[in-house]
Amino acid sequence: MQHVSAIREPLITGGKTLHDVTQDICYQVEAKPNIRWIAAMSVSLFFLGIFFYSVYRTLWYGIGEWGLNKTVGWAWDITNFVWWVGIGHAGTLISAVLLLFRQKWRSSINRAAEAMTIFAVICAAMFPVLHMGRPWLAFYVFPLQNTLGSLWVNFNSPLLWDVFAISTYFTVSLVFWYTGLVPDFATIRDRAKGPIAKFSYSMLSFGWTGSAKAWSRYETVSLILAGVSTPLVLSVHTIVSMDFATSVVPGWHTTIFPPYFVAGAIFSGFAMVLTLMLITRVVFKLEDYITLEHIALMNKIMMITGSIVGVAYITEFFIAWYSQVEFEQYAFINRATGPYWWAYLSMMSCNVITPQIVWFRRVRYSIGWTFLLSIIVNIGMWFERFVIIVTSLHRDYLPSSWAMFSPTLIDIGVYVGTLGLFFTLFLLFAKFFPVINMAEVKTILKYTVDNGPTYTGDHAHHAPATHSVTPGVPASAPVTYDKHD
Repeated sequence: MQHVSAIREPLITGGKTLHDVTQDICYQVEAKPNIRWIAAMSVSLFFLGIFFYSVYRTLWYGIGEWGLNKTVGWAWDITNFVWWVGIGHAGTLISAVLLLFRQKWRSSINRAAEAMTIFAVICAAMFPVLHMGRPWLAFYVFPLQNTLGSLWVNFNSPLLWDVFAISTYFTVSLVFWYTGLVPDFATIRDRAKGPIAKFSYSMLSFGWTGSAKAWSRYETVSLILAGVSTPLVLSVHTIVSMDFATSVVPGWHTTIFPPYFVAGAIFSGFAMVLTLMLITRVVFKLEDYITLEHIALMNKIMMITGSIVGVAYITEFFIAWYSQVEFEQYAFINRATGPYWWAYLSMMSCNVITPQIVWFRRVRYSIGWTFLLSIIVNIGMWFERFVIIVTSLHRDYLPSSWAMFSPTLIDIGVYVGTLGLFFTLFLLFAKFFPVINMAEVKTILKYTVDNGPTYTGDHAHHAPATHSVTPGVPASAPVTYDKHD
């Protein structure tokens, strides 16, 4: 009996030609903002206003405006910092790791994920700056002359490692993201009708000509940046976890934190990618490019990393029992049964129990279920960081110093405001930049089942060559350019 393997679902549906790809993706940049984009932008700007007011109160009156106390010196600020850095992880994973593994399904989602990474890191950076209390004196922490008492002499501190890791992460991600945008900026430049648009996209495209040599350099730079970025997927959140793991606080100093935090970061990052992609595909009518197959594959990654996080939760309890250290045991029992039991229950429900529904194929391919799950996961991952930080601090060795943490309106305002900042930046990106990588999507058209390797209806701009015409240029690389596309 002969076994016939199932044909994979097409990565791009609708029988698209090269011209269709250009037209569909450029349309949202060239057209006037639609009512849905204006409504979303209005909501984002409202929350951005809350952010500016909350930051003003924090800077003018000091961090006494927050709910911190002598026992809980870290709370919402560090919780939000770790949460935002975690959200930025999926962008680097999709861009770098999946590129190195030649996963073609990344082409429709990598650009938005990279943009999400940059905007999430910007939001994360706000919290250490605000926690300084007097950020206009921030130069005191830099290694100037010794009379300023520089903190940089303590190279054993993971807080200093954070500076290097996150600044490197942001820089590499920004270069990677912009490099991929250059060919698409050139396409928009050549289609632009207004002088302002033509000038703007000409500047952004750096004089891109689309020659074989230019594409060769493009591919080389992309692979180099992917190779540099891949270690960052592991190192950045590993170092963030060491802010806790190198301490002596029960519930924090544990060797499981680095892999546990990395898995949780990818988990929450893919949840945010799904949230953004599901909205983007509807608002800009990109259902043929961000397909159900893309959504199902991202759901699978989310299910795997969520399961790893669940194992980490169980391992923490086991090690606390196995160590027979009463302070460790109390820290974890207090998490589950103490005053913050509701936060622990929310964390376990959202991160461990709810994602198990992804085992069902119907859920993986469901838009509604996926969108709901992506929201739930990000709520759960926020509670995870809150539980780790607050429940480990609010009860220490001396019962006389036990204290509860309650957020103030300014605490809440800064956090909600960073959501406004994030979505404002993302909406501006989605409107004025091509949200899908046109050049890469055109190279995978021939791998789709329903349209085959046809170039009907378009010029040769970014057309995948059937053979390499220049040494060092991959056979699938676009090698010709026509300014009239």
